[in-house]
Amino acid sequence: MKALTGRKLMLALADVFFIIVGTLLTNTVFMRFLPAYSVSYRNLLYVAVVDSMICLVVQYALGSYSKAWRSFKFVDYVLCGAGMLIGQAMSLIIFYVLGKSPSKLFFLVNFIIITAAVIVFRIIFRKTFFTLTRAGEYNDNERTLIVGAGNAARMILNEIRTAQGDENNPSSAIEPVGLVDDDKGKMHTRINGVKVLGTTNDIPELAEALKADQIIFAIPSCDKKTRQRILGICSQTKCRIKVIPFLGNLIFDDKHTELISQAADIKIEDLLGREPVTFDKKDIKELIKGKKCMVTGGGGSIGSELVRQIAKYEPEQIIIVDIYENNAYEVQQEIIMEHGDSVNIETIISSVRDYNKMEKIFKQYKPNLVFHAAAHKHVPLMEVVPEEAVKNNIVGTFNVATLSELYKADKFVMISTDKAVNPTNVMGCTKRVCEMIIQYKAQFSAHTEFVTTRFGNVLGSNGSVIPLFRRQIESGNPVTVTHPEIIRYFMTIPEAVSLVLEAGAMASGGEIFVLDMGAPVKILTLAENLIRMYGKEPYKEVEIKFTGLRPGEKLYEELLMDEEGLKKTTNEKIFIGNQINIEPEKLLAQLDELEKCANENDSDKVIEKLEEMVPTFNHLTNE
Repeated sequence: MKALTGRKLMLALADVFFIIVGTLLTNTVFMRFLPAYSVSYRNLLYVAVVDSMICLVVQYALGSYSKAWRSFKFVDYVLCGAGMLIGQAMSLIIFYVLGKSPSKLFFLVNFIIITAAVIVFRIIFRKTFFTLTRAGEYNDNERTLIVGAGNAARMILNEIRTAQGDENNPSSAIEPVGLVDDDKGKMHTRINGVKVLGTTNDIPELAEALKADQIIFAIPSCDKKTRQRILGICSQTKCRIKVIPFLGNLIFDDKHTELISQAADIKIEDLLGREPVTFDKKDIKELIKGKKCMVTGGGGSIGSELVRQIAKYEPEQIIIVDIYENNAYEVQQEIIMEHGDSVNIETIISSVRDYNKMEKIFKQYKPNLVFHAAAHKHVPLMEVVPEEAVKNNIVGTFNVATLSELYKADKFVMISTDKAVNPTNVMGCTKRVCEMIIQYKAQFSAHTEFVTTRFGNVLGSNGSVIPLFRRQIESGNPVTVTHPEIIRYFMTIPEAVSLVLEAGAMASGGEIFVLDMGAPVKILTLAENLIRMYGKEPYKEVEIKFTGLRPGEKLYEELLMDEEGLKKTTNEKIFIGNQINIEPEKLLAQLDELEKCANENDSDKVIEKLEEMVPTFNHLTNE
């Protein structure tokens, strides 16, 4: 039998103490109230000794003394009670065989008293005693639970040990309090003195019992599905969560020699519940290399990521066009700092509404590829001023598309949205008209290939829910969700931009590329997970308020029109909607009328014209 040491020995001795004291107490009660059922002092000694020995053996066999006492759960207390019951039953059988058995009533009362004492002591031992004594055992460092007991965890623990005493090393402020791993063979083993205390399912209970401040996810080689499951469990705690990157993303050079320095805060996209979409970088490089690439709206969340990714594929030149100078300047400086003189980048502050200015830009730079990301995208704001959505989204798109054709750009890629499908708001409807413009251009263009990319909400983009939720949590305000049942499709900004580039590489003209975005995500669940990621408890520490659907907002979005159909591509996650024939004379006449109404700032007329152009436009005011 493996020796018991430390606190586990204390538990065993405490069990013996409570069994002996409980037996004496039971007999005292019987002598006072039921003397006929009491036991002689000589027999009482036998009962106490035999009970203690048998109960200890049974408890040990059931694992009561091998279980980490810090992580005791309800089931462990039940198991403890079962051990006492089995021990008492075996004692009763032994005494019955020896012909010295006390009454069954005595054994029943004795079982109740000693079991209650043993379980109560364990509760006190776990909560009170541990709380009072842990200050002497641990310093004020970051109490850290490490997920994974493999090579990455070993490296992290070595880094922490090496950093001890070095106040300039952030690793010295980490106090590892335990490991978890789903490999049963590693259970109760130690790495550098730190014990594997349980599996990933035990993380919430362990984090609470150990008073952990943070969790480091240290399984860089695990698959995306497993990572999402484990991080979902981690997000149920109040701990800060840091994640070691995937194995292929780890860097080991003169600047990056440690794993801890590469651990990043958990991102909400880690909890999306689907595999990230991957793309053929070779095709994208062939599309971009040596080309002049124009990005309208290049300072925005999607446009700026387009610029970043294009810069990696050796373009001849990148031309950023944006009306907002601050964002455009920041992206320009970021590219210069990252790539230096290897990337030729020009930033031009202009509006896509201004045809003459845009023509001057096209004439000067003659871009080969045009990525059109400039647009008004905020649904509620565009409900108030639909004419501005028309001027910027529709007129701006027509201007840039016309000039792309006029100056013989090779490809024009427009960024659309799932809100363009059976639109219920002005923004979505204007995007549907933009898609019609691109399909019209594709039908008649002799040189330029026109293509549309359509996807759902982009995590972290300007105007998306994540930045709003973050601001609300950080400022201590309630998190606002419009409706408890509202759902959306989500993708990350890099995924969205990779789709745009992949679509450009695949395009032959007229397609609407649709990304398979997996299962939609409930916004309420997203809000709850984000609150937990901040180490807070939803509804208790951070209130969630339901504000009602906003004008033009619907509970769910669609990705495809009924008439478009679906066609597979070489990428199993990307599909193509069939091109719809556009009547050019009718479309151009409607665009002229719509632009006239917008220039007259007649909001009601603008809505009427949009309804004429897009029969599936079901304008919701949500009043």
